[in-house]
Amino acid sequence: MNQDELKISAQIKTTLQKLKKKNLSLATVESITGGGIGSAITAIPGSSEVYLGGLITYSDSAKIKILGVDQKTLKKHTAVSEEVVVEMVKAVSTIFKSNVAIATTGVAGPGKSYGQKAGIAWIGIKAGKKIYATKVDLSAGIPGKSPLEKRDFVRKVVIATAFSTLARIL
Repeated sequence: MNQDELKISAQIKTTLQKLKKKNLSLATVESITGGGIGSAITAIPGSSEVYLGGLITYSDSAKIKILGVDQKTLKKHTAVSEEVVVEMVKAVSTIFKSNVAIATTGVAGPGKSYGQKAGIAWIGIKAGKKIYATKVDLSAGIPGKSPLEKRDFVRKVVIATAFSTLARIL
């Protein structure tokens, strides 16, 4: 595990402890991060005390069929939008009956998708009745030598940002 991964792991552990202390439960739904958030959570011993589960809805059809994201919202705003991440986070919270939820959607790259440059992502957080949406924009420059390294970097930044955002909200 490198230094950045250790920092992310420590942040996740602290966030899970906050959730446990407040007797809150967590659910996730991921697109751009492809299960990375769920994997990072379940790597922490004791995470099952607060983490109810997660879904990966990578395609638009999965977002529609599994989460009930409105097809009109997808058509009007695309999957890489505040509107869609808000629908995603509401849906996963309802499905798992969690107090807190995280949703991610975006373009990891290497090329454009949905008319968005690589490095654009949205994170949705639901805490109680409040919903927050945060845009991540790394499109100006993504370090790395190969397209896969750049893609991995974007996904890691989105995971780290999701947890730092949730920690601030809690």
